[in-house]
Amino acid sequence: MTIRVVLAEDNALLREGITRLISSDAEFELVGVGSDYPELIELITTHEPDVVVTDIRMPPTGTDEGIRAAAWLRENRPKVGVVVLSQYTAPAYALALLEDGSAGRAYLLKERVAGASELSRAIRVVAEGGSVIDPLVVDELVKARSHRPKSDLDWLTPRETEILSEMAQGKSNGAIAKSLGVSERAVEKHSNSIFAKFGLSEEHDLNRRVKAVLVYLGKNTGG
Repeated sequence: MTIRVVLAEDNALLREGITRLISSDAEFELVGVGSDYPELIELITTHEPDVVVTDIRMPPTGTDEGIRAAAWLRENRPKVGVVVLSQYTAPAYALALLEDGSAGRAYLLKERVAGASELSRAIRVVAEGGSVIDPLVVDELVKARSHRPKSDLDWLTPRETEILSEMAQGKSNGAIAKSLGVSERAVEKHSNSIFAKFGLSEEHDLNRRVKAVLVYLGKNTGG
C-alpha cells in the first residue's frame, strides 16, 4: 500500500534533498511540500497524508513548529504519523514530541539522515504506529534521567519555559495563548504539566501560578 507523505522544510536545499529521498521510494507518494507551519497545516487538511515529515523549526517563529504540528496532529489527525527532523540532541525537544505518547512519532537528526534508508524506515514505522528515536538523542535522554537537574526548570520543555515566562509577566491563559499563537487549551495543558513537574498538582490554581512564577524568577535572577 502506498504511504502518502507531506513534507515541510524551510531550507530550500534540504527541502529539495529530502524531496528526492522520499520520491525515490516506490512505496511513497509525496502529495505536498511546504516551507512553514501554516502551509504545513493547510497541506495536511487538503491532502490527508499518512505521514508528515517536518523540520523542527520553521517560520513563522522558528522555535518549535515541528513539535506544534505533531501536537496538532495528535489532537486532530491522531492516525497520521510524524517524522521530526532536527539538529538538536537536547532531551527537551524529544520529550516535547513524545509527551502525548510515542506511537507514530520519530525524531531524527538531520546530520545522520545521510541516505534514503533511515528516513524511509522511519516513515514506514510511524505509518504503522511505531516510533523511532535517533540513538544519540536516546543517549542524551538517559544522561538527563541519570543526573539530577540543577533546577526544576531543567525538566521543562522549550514550550513550557515560554509559557512560564509569559505567566511571570502576569498574563492570563487567554493572553498567553494570543501571544504565542496557540489555543487556550494548549496553554492550560502545558501549565498543568509545569505544575506537575514542580510538585504543585494539589495546590489551588492561584497558588500554583504564584509558586511556579517564583521558581522561574528565582532561577533567572540567580536566586
